[in-house]
Amino acid sequence: MADATVTAVEHEQEPLAPWPGSHEMPRWEVGHLVDAPTFTWKNWFALLGPGLIVGGSAIGGGEWLMGPAVTARYGAALMWLATMSILGQVIYNIEISRYTLYTGEPIFTGKFRTLPGPRFWLGMYLFLDFGAVFPYLAANAATPLAAIYLGRIPAGVADESLVRGLGIGIFLAAMLPLIFGGRIYHTLKLVMTFKIVTVLGFLLFLAVCFSDFETWREILTGFFKFGTVPVVGEGPGATDNFILSLLRGEGFPELNLEMIAILSAFAAVAGSGGLSNTPISNYTRDQGWGMGRHVGAIPSMVGGRDIELSHVGMVFEVTQQSLARFKRWMHHVRRDQLAVWMPACFLGIALPSMLSVQFLPRGTQASDWYAAAMTAGGVETAVADAWGPAIGRGFWYATLFCGFLVLAPTMATSADGTIRRWVDVIWTSSRHLRKWDPRNIRYVYFGVLMGYMLLGLFLLSIGKPLALLTSASVIMNYALGISSFHTLWINLTLLPKPLRPGWFPCTGLVIGGLFFTILATITAFDQVPKLIEQFRELF
Repeated sequence: MADATVTAVEHEQEPLAPWPGSHEMPRWEVGHLVDAPTFTWKNWFALLGPGLIVGGSAIGGGEWLMGPAVTARYGAALMWLATMSILGQVIYNIEISRYTLYTGEPIFTGKFRTLPGPRFWLGMYLFLDFGAVFPYLAANAATPLAAIYLGRIPAGVADESLVRGLGIGIFLAAMLPLIFGGRIYHTLKLVMTFKIVTVLGFLLFLAVCFSDFETWREILTGFFKFGTVPVVGEGPGATDNFILSLLRGEGFPELNLEMIAILSAFAAVAGSGGLSNTPISNYTRDQGWGMGRHVGAIPSMVGGRDIELSHVGMVFEVTQQSLARFKRWMHHVRRDQLAVWMPACFLGIALPSMLSVQFLPRGTQASDWYAAAMTAGGVETAVADAWGPAIGRGFWYATLFCGFLVLAPTMATSADGTIRRWVDVIWTSSRHLRKWDPRNIRYVYFGVLMGYMLLGLFLLSIGKPLALLTSASVIMNYALGISSFHTLWINLTLLPKPLRPGWFPCTGLVIGGLFFTILATITAFDQVPKLIEQFRELF
């Protein structure tokens, strides 16, 4: 009887987890925050986290398609848009991971915990995440693969069926890592490691061997030419700096809105873009960082039988010891973003753009795959002049295959990010699913994956690659802008005061939110008629 009494008293003294926000979501559990591992040069690869996966996926459509299209016409003068986008996303990525380190939940689940409740946010984010279901990466990855097969860039109705069929095949192949392999996170980490090493290694080789100092200087300084905009003037590549124009008393220059859709897409997908950053918090949990150690991970349908995921997040009591440990975990997150994700993004956008600046005449007007194709032709000519026609032709094929590697593997991480956002929310918010065995999360993931695949196949069968990309970009900029403000709200209301962000990340989230929202609004006003026409083409 005495032992039973002691046990009852101890149970009564166990801390009750906080329950902020909407009570339609379940109360957190309470656990113990383990200390962060010490970073050494012996364990550096094991401590590479979400930045590796999302950094690999960041070298995608925007970098390979939009980057060369912009720099072929304007040089590197508008690269500052990428700088603003990437820096805003770095702060955003760190702050969504802050929430996960405390709760073991991804930020998307945290969004549904805020008032007025999950039903309101369900409608909001279904709309904002709509652009993510457009399989534009698979559609565009089919073009270089078709070019390798044909020996030329595909064009016209005769090649349309080949490109469409290859796009469908690439899309289905990209789903394989999500079905097999056990812990999906580890499978994607291996895929993205191969992609980063291969793509950046090849592009860096070309940049070192065939780019001159002036091109390097132009690209590097272009990242800091804040305020430069396309204007109506002499030549198709005319630019002016609106900040300097205002300081000179000349007023705001007349903008040339002809390329606004391409510029918007360039900024939207520089880095990751849209809600495709949110899986960083999911991967933070799957890596076992912070309270993610106690929660689990999402397994694949095949090979993940023993992996499970808790229905509810777990938080820790804030003490002097746990606060010190939390700060060390935040240091891991910052290192992962600043040393892995951010450099990968800047290199991923600089190197393809460097090739177009080097090999294409200034003012070249090309969009979709034509800028990238013209760049591949420029590479062939330069290498042929130096090492002979046969080697030059080989580099033409290699450049196009590099484009395929840029786009195709990113389709897998893009799909996984979209799917797991919603699977995590459903897994926690649904009273029915909370009764399921934690190991059965794989069935929910697989069911949503099948729905995603069917929708993707439908869009690929009727849509055009450029229409898919430009239609998605407007929504993606709105999504990232609103999500930046929402993340700030989450961290200032759901987290205990000692764990909340300081003035610098708060200011960064506000500036980033304004940047993406304003860019999306300018583009929407200009592009609404064109987007309506594109949706008619899609459906």
